[in-house]
Amino acid sequence: MKFGDNLKQVRKSKKISQEKLAEMLGVSRQSISKWETGENFPSMQNIMCLCDIFKCRINDLIHESFVDIDSLDEEIKMSVVKFKKEKQKNMKIISKVIYILSKIAQRAAEIGIAVLVVFAFVTPFISKDVTIDGYELKVNNVIIGDITNSDVSVITDYLNSHTNSEIIIHVEIILIGLIISLFLLRMITNYLYKLFKNINECDTPFTVDNVTYIRKISLYVLLYITIPYILGIIAQLIIGVNLNVELELISIILGLIIFSISYIFEYGYQIQLDSKGKIYGDENE
Repeated sequence: MKFGDNLKQVRKSKKISQEKLAEMLGVSRQSISKWETGENFPSMQNIMCLCDIFKCRINDLIHESFVDIDSLDEEIKMSVVKFKKEKQKNMKIISKVIYILSKIAQRAAEIGIAVLVVFAFVTPFISKDVTIDGYELKVNNVIIGDITNSDVSVITDYLNSHTNSEIIIHVEIILIGLIISLFLLRMITNYLYKLFKNINECDTPFTVDNVTYIRKISLYVLLYITIPYILGIIAQLIIGVNLNVELELISIILGLIIFSISYIFEYGYQIQLDSKGKIYGDENE
């Protein structure tokens, strides 16, 4: 269905004659007739006025799926599918900063995973050599960290009240939880990198790949929030250690919000696909 057919159908559904519509727009009846027959097209200003009169969206008038957008004048096409030059520039700058930071965070998470895996491997061999000297925590007389006055008695009581095997199991559970959390963080930053690199380099942010990336980000965010909580419960039930991990409702809501954004991108992708257009264009035009 062409623009003229849409206009005619909407006009009749509102029970407005060509004469009345022409009067409301301040144009001639012949102009309305030519719009409806496809001999001419209204300006973008008149299209906006039509939307206001009919209380409808632009795509209700232009076309249900935008397949005839090539028949519209350049002014209308630019208004429908293009970001202005300043918005393009801002979008590209922000997306580039985010994907660079995401790549850095991804590498940091990978290094952290490697360090924790090594530590998890050597823990059974060094746990028996852990000692507290004043406010210093040592392994084989090598200082590995400082502790506060309030923590000294807590750690000392813990070391004295548990066997070496129990300590190893407790530490390994904590390390496994940290490794899983860092792995999930690595996956989140990986897809953030892909998402914003695509936004920066593609003709439009609304692509099928970006919809997929957002949904995967939301999935890994929800896992990042819930898995430490589940491991905390398991640790408390099995070995009686309270890791003090709480599940915050606001964090889950944020994960679901990220997931909902994928539907916005999916809708934007469909509009872009139907319009044969793109958000970005030549910055020099």
